[in-house]
Amino acid sequence: MAFQYQSLAAQLLEKIQNAELPAGQKLLSLRQFANLQKVSLNTAKSCYELLESQGYIHVKNKSGYFVSYQKNTSSSIPVPQHPDFQSQARDISNLELQLEIQQSSINSRLIHLGAIQLSPKHVPVEALRRSIQRALKHSQPEDFLYSDKQGHIRLRQALSEHWAEDGFYISQDDIYISNGCMPALSVMIQHLSKEGDSVIVPTPNFNGQLQMLAGLKRKIIEIPADTQGFDLERLEQVMQSSGAKACLLTANYQNPLGFCLSNAEKEKIAQLAARYQCYVIEDDIYGECSFSSSRPLPIKYWDQQGYVIFCGSVSKSLSTAYRVGWFCIPQRLAHLKATLLMQNITVNTPLQLALADLIYSRAYREHLQQLKPILKQQVEQYRHMIQLAFNGVELRINQPLGGYALWLQLPECIDGLDMYYFAQQHGINIVPGEVFGEGQRYKNCIRLNAGHELSTDIRAAVTLLADWVKAQLSSSTLVKQAV
Repeated sequence: MAFQYQSLAAQLLEKIQNAELPAGQKLLSLRQFANLQKVSLNTAKSCYELLESQGYIHVKNKSGYFVSYQKNTSSSIPVPQHPDFQSQARDISNLELQLEIQQSSINSRLIHLGAIQLSPKHVPVEALRRSIQRALKHSQPEDFLYSDKQGHIRLRQALSEHWAEDGFYISQDDIYISNGCMPALSVMIQHLSKEGDSVIVPTPNFNGQLQMLAGLKRKIIEIPADTQGFDLERLEQVMQSSGAKACLLTANYQNPLGFCLSNAEKEKIAQLAARYQCYVIEDDIYGECSFSSSRPLPIKYWDQQGYVIFCGSVSKSLSTAYRVGWFCIPQRLAHLKATLLMQNITVNTPLQLALADLIYSRAYREHLQQLKPILKQQVEQYRHMIQLAFNGVELRINQPLGGYALWLQLPECIDGLDMYYFAQQHGINIVPGEVFGEGQRYKNCIRLNAGHELSTDIRAAVTLLADWVKAQLSSSTLVKQAV
């Protein structure tokens, strides 16, 4: 849980980073700031001292506190370029490689640059412990019997109220608690399509989703995506002509590109889904990992006809070990309730009650407000460090607006899969771009996890990867000169 001075510092930092408080501007005096925020002078002083220690503000003798000039490292790094291509139904061809890489990415003995997961240091362990204890203390006798397969009513109520506070409402009766987000997506894919059917996905797309679709024997129809979003005109064309009954989309901080669609684009997607009766299965797992204080609205907010299924979990915002997710079905699909309940994998009741307590106690929201500026700063530190390590290499990196996935595009002669195997030999986890789509369009790309604090080991691992790339480029140049 953040102290009051830390919360105030996070609010000021957001204004500095958004240029609401431009470099060189004088801040309120400590006494003025304390009076404005209705806090003690000591709390105001601790807030300013924290920002000063981090280099965001500085004090001038007898003049007061001023915003420091911030070096913008982001603008000097170009973002990846992505190819256009024809959208057509095709099988996912690299399932064995997908499975191999998925197993490697969760290997705890390797340096954590593979799976997108938060550092344990960012998990509010004490708050979780207190919530688990309170949940057990106040549990009812029926909580120790078989639980409601739709999910405990207290957690469904807590989630409904939590989302309403962020500006969108989903009835507790429409919420189904699942054992994580991927099981939720899988259940809905199976109910909205059959084996051999095609599902629309933007690419590059999270490799775990593609692996799931391959396992369910679904084809995919890819539409081009880049760091700004994906092609809505192509989405409409495919919805209209392909006969696909479902598409799998992430609108908020998509993995691996990190984009967040505008409200107008989200509204347009909801309208297209209704017009062509093509269900949108919305994976909003990163929705609460924004770099700003406000949570972006999901596509579901604009769903008036019941063609959007809202899915998510706390895996990326709280802990990957906390296997609690959900899917929310509209009344249009209420007839599926019985079969959904039969297939849904239930979550043990104490975990559900603990999460409900974490939400109702405000500890979860306080954790999110503390986490957001940390993620923003951490991701930017990674980007700057990578830029320095790859100095001299034609490198492009995404600039995510939330989440903590980094997508690197390397020179065309660099093979991301070869880089993956090299990294494995040296105890490092990365994910090659090849598994984020079909047609080997992303062979010269890799994805890195920026969810861990930037340690000496991670810096050394990135430097080793950069040296390997430089050696590959040098070798390629020598070969060309010899020819």
